[in-house]
Amino acid sequence: MNEPTLIVALDVPTFPDARGVIEALSGLPLMYKVGLEAFCGYGRDLLDDLERREQPYFLDLKLNDIPNTVRGAVRAVVRPQARIIDVHALGGSEMMQAAVEAAEERADELGIRPPEIFAVTVLTSLAPEDLRELGLVGGPGENATRLAALARDARCGGVVCSPHEVKSLKEFFGTEFKALTPGVRPAGASHGDQKRVMTPREARDAGSDYIVIGRPVLEADNRRKAAESILSELAAR
Repeated sequence: MNEPTLIVALDVPTFPDARGVIEALSGLPLMYKVGLEAFCGYGRDLLDDLERREQPYFLDLKLNDIPNTVRGAVRAVVRPQARIIDVHALGGSEMMQAAVEAAEERADELGIRPPEIFAVTVLTSLAPEDLRELGLVGGPGENATRLAALARDARCGGVVCSPHEVKSLKEFFGTEFKALTPGVRPAGASHGDQKRVMTPREARDAGSDYIVIGRPVLEADNRRKAAESILSELAAR
């Protein structure tokens, strides 16, 4: 079983805060997640800093718009260290295809490897009753599988999903179709606003390729020690 990549979420309010996290974790084998808070608040400074450090990152923008708008947005954020960019699967097949094509075309123009496009299936903050409220038929697993099938057919590299959905998705689509899982918390950590969670080891054993962890590292007294503990858990057999 492959060891998943740890992605630390830079969900902090200012660029100096984000830079402090990056410096505290310098040299560890991980990626960073640049989400909407960071991207909207200080994205240019942060992305420039990550590129300068040659530090890979995941752009968690959850793009969801008409295909042409998403195509332009993806082209605008393709850079050498941007390894994953996500879009909402609910945006539809044409939109996801536009994102994949834009990533490939822009990377070819820049002479770099294209970032993978991942599709968000069902947010880990949503419980079954939330899906019913939205008018979606079936539970989280059923909806995740249906949306993942659209993403695969649109040539996305994988999906963003709850770790609870990973095992069935891997069985259905194969191990080459990747799974990136938020909703991962070390044993004893607060779940916060996540409703469908697993521990890092449980997510690894389910088949997650990437796991995202934020607050358990960001709010730790010793961030480096917290990240090292998670990396050790992921590597343990």
